Amino acid sequence: MGTWEQQVMDNTQLVGLSRQAVLRRQIDVIANNLANVNTAGYRAEHMRFAEHTMPGATMVGLSGADAALSFVRDAGALNDMRPGPVRHTGNPLDLAIDGRGWFVIETPDGIRYSRNGAFRLDAAGNLVTAEGHFVQGEGGNISFSPAERDIAIAADGTISSSEGTKGRLRIVRFENDDTLRREGESMFIGEQPLPVETPSVIQGALEQSNVQAVREIADMIRVTRAYTNLSRLFSDNNELQTDAINRLGQLQ
Repeated sequence: MGTWEQQVMDNTQLVGLSRQAVLRRQIDVIANNLANVNTAGYRAEHMRFAEHTMPGATMVGLSGADAALSFVRDAGALNDMRPGPVRHTGNPLDLAIDGRGWFVIETPDGIRYSRNGAFRLDAAGNLVTAEGHFVQGEGGNISFSPAERDIAIAADGTISSSEGTKGRLRIVRFENDDTLRREGESMFIGEQPLPVETPSVIQGALEQSNVQAVREIADMIRVTRAYTNLSRLFSDNNELQTDAINRLGQLQ
């Protein structure tokens, strides 16, 4: 087998491997979306791809644009910031934001932002997330005494109980939600938050994940098939090389 034929086979494998690596990453992203189809406030991720032309690398025997070697590159994941459907739960500590806005959460690593309003009271009476992080009001942490009853949150975020007004939830927005960086399942990191002057908070409800399960399953089938086809291509290519080497050995 000559040098040109060997290079064609090697390049086929290298380009195919770049595509297969990206497909493997895409399978992981889709699987994570499906795993969080029931996570309140979850935002789906979608892969982005880019062409990477190898500098200085060309195909022997070809010229012009046809000689360039192009590979598939993982350009990162894009967060789908469209709101999810709202489901009423009847739990007074479940909150959903109708329209723009993010809950402000204090974590050990700093302030984070979330649309997951599945809150609870910890042992000290603080309003916290399921993970125990503090939900922020305009004056800081929100807490209740053991004697307080009838917790109510108005549409503008005002919090009250049997002991009167407790303050107001801190609801913020960003000029461009696409600048937020994902952390964990439903937390985001952002800079320069702006206050939402007239928020619309729904008590006793949760915003559901915006994952479209049917679409994700269809994508999983399509991507898995493409991955399998590439694996078959590699196997066939290896068989061709093995057969060529065996033939050369017999000729010699």
